[in-house]
Amino acid sequence: MSAHQPNGTHLLADMSGIAPDLLADCARIEQLLRAAATAAGAHVLHSHFHGFGPGLGVTGVVLLAESHISIHTWPESGFAAADIFMCGASQPHVALEVIEDALQPECSEVRSMEREPPN
Repeated sequence: MSAHQPNGTHLLADMSGIAPDLLADCARIEQLLRAAATAAGAHVLHSHFHGFGPGLGVTGVVLLAESHISIHTWPESGFAAADIFMCGASQPHVALEVIEDALQPECSEVRSMEREPPN
C-alpha cells in the first residue's frame, strides 16, 4: 500500500425513514459498512460494532487506511447517522451510495467537506 495524502472528503449523512429491522442487526450493519468501504476502494484495517439489544440501535466504526466510516442507528426513530471520511484515491460518495442502497432511507441529508492540511 502506498502512502496516502492527507487531503480527503468528509461526508456526514443523516438518513431517515428507514425500516427499523434494517437498523437493529449489528452483524448486518458491520457487513454493510465493510462492503461500502471495499466498494469505495478503501482498505479496511479493523472494525468494532456494538448492538444495544433486541430492536435497539447499533453504533460502530470501520477503521480504514484512508480514515474511517462510522454509523449510529436508532430503529425506534427509523434514523441513522453516518460519518465517512476518506483520503487518497478512495471514493466516499461510492461508500455512501452502497449504504443508502441497503438502508433505503426516505430522506438523506448529506453534508460534504473537503479536508486538507493548512498551508
